[in-house]
Amino acid sequence: MTSVRGFAPFTAALRTSVLRKLMTTAFAALTLGHFGGAHAAPLTELKLDYAYYSPESLVIKRNGWLEQEFNADRTQVKWVLSLGSNRALEYLNSGAIDIGSTAGLAAVLAKANGNPIRAVYVFSRPEWTALVVPKDSPIKRLADLKGKKIAATKGTDPFLFTLRALHTVGLTRDDVELVNLQHPDGRTALVTGQVDAWAGLDPHMADAEVVNGARLLYRNVEFNTWGLLNAREDFIKDHPDALARVLKVYEKARAWIAAHPDDTAKIISEESKVSLAVAKLQLTRNDFSHPQPGAQQITALKAAAPVLVDEQLVKRGTDLNKVIDALIDSKVAQPVIASNSAK
Repeated sequence: MTSVRGFAPFTAALRTSVLRKLMTTAFAALTLGHFGGAHAAPLTELKLDYAYYSPESLVIKRNGWLEQEFNADRTQVKWVLSLGSNRALEYLNSGAIDIGSTAGLAAVLAKANGNPIRAVYVFSRPEWTALVVPKDSPIKRLADLKGKKIAATKGTDPFLFTLRALHTVGLTRDDVELVNLQHPDGRTALVTGQVDAWAGLDPHMADAEVVNGARLLYRNVEFNTWGLLNAREDFIKDHPDALARVLKVYEKARAWIAAHPDDTAKIISEESKVSLAVAKLQLTRNDFSHPQPGAQQITALKAAAPVLVDEQLVKRGTDLNKVIDALIDSKVAQPVIASNSAK
């Protein structure tokens, strides 16, 4: 009996000690969660896209800068080619990539339809799309497109650009025949006469101008929505440090492009398999000076969003203003850009 009484105080003390440890561990876990998992384990694999319409991605991939950045962590960098915003968004939605480059309005459409993404960086302010016709086409103005075949990649900026352009002359997609082709195939269809017009995308559009003499029927830089780097919400939450390091490398590429335009054009030419003249033309249609997402992008996207409702591309009752506010994440890039500017 004495031994039992002697054991009781020890048991209580042990229980108190264990409880304290559990509480300390729980508090630490909550603290890490509150501050975004700052000490999360290194990634085993970083999955992101590269795209011919995103010069930074081509420069980063060519120079191996992400591999160098994550080498000490033994993180494998997996590059996936996106031929258009629709492909990048499909890869993001499925988890095939963690970070992907798309046009702004395409990202809005995807998020409105349940894609779990946020836009964390602006890789370009482009004029990368226009409505293109063959050099000898009798089509002279937008209204002439009524009843014509137009190649456009559904779910991309050129597709949505086409709808907005048609609306300016009182036409809708019911007044034309939209042929859903990926961007390179749309260019081929235009050149071979299978379609009357094409919603072009650089560098394919620039190549059609230089090589085939194609003519830009309708241009409107305001209808070209921003080039956004999007990340999956779970990746933002679970790996904020890794995401910041990716953006640091994008900032390095942005500065490098400004200092090395000829070398950049050469990389675009070689990666996209277009001539140097075409790559240089593409670069002239990109502004890399506004990497911070925020009010400017929100305003532009809210002005563009009604086309998604008018063309019934989103569910009835969708609050697109709310979707856009949730899409544009201004916080992630701020410290990275500020640090880069201070150098």
